[in-house]
Amino acid sequence: MDSNGLFDTVMSFVNSNVGSALIWAGTVGLFMFLASKYNPFRAKWKAWEGSIITGIKLAEKEIPDETPNAGLAKLDAALKFVLKAYAEANGGQEPSAALTQEIKQAIQVKHADLERLGVLGNSGT
Repeated sequence: MDSNGLFDTVMSFVNSNVGSALIWAGTVGLFMFLASKYNPFRAKWKAWEGSIITGIKLAEKEIPDETPNAGLAKLDAALKFVLKAYAEANGGQEPSAALTQEIKQAIQVKHADLERLGVLGNSGT
């Protein structure tokens, strides 16, 4: 079979219903793969969720509720813990200001979640 015959065979398959369906499915699959791999809406702090939870629990244990501005002190202690874990994991490199702000917001959200679930030691008292 010469190259023209091969080209004609491939083009007739591509123009058939089965060929069109396979190309469509492959294209959709490629876009789904790329969307899962390069999701711009995935929060960057999710990679540090375990450190955030640990930092919150440590701050709850270390800082008594009677401390002036206890909430801010606990937030600061948890943030310092997470930033230290980030620096250790990245060879001493500090996170960007935007990521630091995102982690700070994530600490507040996770704290509220843990408090709602009753996981924190002083919740409900």
